[in-house]
Amino acid sequence: MSGEEEVVLHGMWASPYAKRVEIALRLKGIPYQYVEEDLLNGKSEALLRHNPVHQKVPVLVHNGKPVIESCIILEYIDETWKSSGHALLPQEDTYRRARVRFWADFIQRQVFEKFVLTITALGEAREEAIKELRKNMELLEEEGIPQHHFDDQKNVRFLDITMCAFFGLHKAQSEFVRTTEIIDLQRTPLVFSWVESLKEVPVVKEVLPPHDEVVNLLRGFRQNAVGSSPQV
Repeated sequence: MSGEEEVVLHGMWASPYAKRVEIALRLKGIPYQYVEEDLLNGKSEALLRHNPVHQKVPVLVHNGKPVIESCIILEYIDETWKSSGHALLPQEDTYRRARVRFWADFIQRQVFEKFVLTITALGEAREEAIKELRKNMELLEEEGIPQHHFDDQKNVRFLDITMCAFFGLHKAQSEFVRTTEIIDLQRTPLVFSWVESLKEVPVVKEVLPPHDEVVNLLRGFRQNAVGSSPQV
């Protein structure tokens, strides 16, 4: 990247979507300015201007041009800064690239978003979300991980970034959702080992938010969902 280029990331400290972009930028060695957004008490004028459709983080602003949606941002980063030498997606094998995209989407929509429902949903809807979360994590164990090869900490790619951004804090998530272990050593040993290895990558350690603060945030979301009930 030339010295004339400007990269600004609008994010929020606990957003796994924003963390996904932060990890990618750091792995690529791309200098950037980070803007913390207060999503609960007032979004910045810049965020609303750059993302008028969804008004959400993350937003990557490259030389004044906004790119939105974390998955799209990762592909933009990979295609724009090819000279970094750290490719996030397979460059030559189009089939492998398609598989990575499929499993990254599965992790986001079929696993993480089910976890979110365990916080926001009530009654039978929550119980169903917990069942689907378990089932989909087991599908990732049986079908996704055997086809993914995490060689070492220097080889963190698109799928690794997605997994550690969404579930690098699985212990905090499991502590809060006491009815289930998000990632279980006995039930999903491959997923467990994968995530634990990713958590040791220095860039990931730098980016993931503190355990206790995430637990408190999730507890607040749950209490908002259930109203005045102390049951979480």
